Amino acid sequence: MENELQHRTVLLDEAVNALVTRADGVYVDGTFGRGGHSRAVLARLAQNGRLIAFDKDPQAIATARGIEDARFEIVHESFTSLAPALAARAIARVAGVLLDLGVSSPQLDDPTRGFSFRSNGPLDMRMDPTRGESAAEWLARASQQELTEVIRNYGEERFAIQIAKALVARRAESDRLGPLDSTAELAEIVARAVKTREKGKDPATRTFQAIRIHVNQELAELPVVLEAALSSLEQGGRLVVISFHSLEDRIVKRFMQAHASAPAIDRRLPIRAVDLPAAPMKIIGRVFANASEVEANPRARSAVMRVAERVAP
Repeated sequence: MENELQHRTVLLDEAVNALVTRADGVYVDGTFGRGGHSRAVLARLAQNGRLIAFDKDPQAIATARGIEDARFEIVHESFTSLAPALAARAIARVAGVLLDLGVSSPQLDDPTRGFSFRSNGPLDMRMDPTRGESAAEWLARASQQELTEVIRNYGEERFAIQIAKALVARRAESDRLGPLDSTAELAEIVARAVKTREKGKDPATRTFQAIRIHVNQELAELPVVLEAALSSLEQGGRLVVISFHSLEDRIVKRFMQAHASAPAIDRRLPIRAVDLPAAPMKIIGRVFANASEVEANPRARSAVMRVAERVAP
């Protein structure tokens, strides 16, 4: 199955060009995936360079362990473990941190992972199927209010209340129908609850996104790793983040903007301009996938890459 499920790395050259500012630096790939970015970074590094990659997915870890390069190390943890992982390796500062926040094509296209409504499979959705609560387990216990909030807030779904009611009603039939544990049935329930259709979008898209985000705590983990990345960057080090939907991109944008502005001070205090604290970061820019990449890989159409650099010690 893994050989059949190919992953095209989004914004490969753009990300690596922005990230690698010196060949002898220590770099972090926060989401190894299938290693597209990591391999490209290694190709840019000198013999004394180093790359530490993170991933929660056991299949990604298996792929990473096939890289035989003394400069490379894979860590089977969430990127939220960035700070303690670097400390354990006596690494005080790094030259760059890359975060690709997308779900990989092998994860989406493998029905056994439960990420997609396009093929029937078990309702799992965990990045690491060996840890935590699956989507089916969460749906079996969540209150109608919690279901509504997750689907509305993480999926931006205007029919969240109706979908939540339908899910609770289905749960009441579990003794007769069995548990809700397949992607196909979840998609059917959502389709019946969504009364209007968005052009070119399956009615289950937003709900599947919302449940996946909740199960994996994606939006909760993002601010943690952004703060850890900023603290870990050396002066001149780069933070490169590729987002795939507005919720996560908004978090990244606001984080970079907040840290690219000097801390607020009380203007009534007698402070000279030279004594004002400097902003720790500067924003380098924003990049979108070009038309040719989107044509070759439609999943790149929503990608937004933001780059910032640490400027204060």
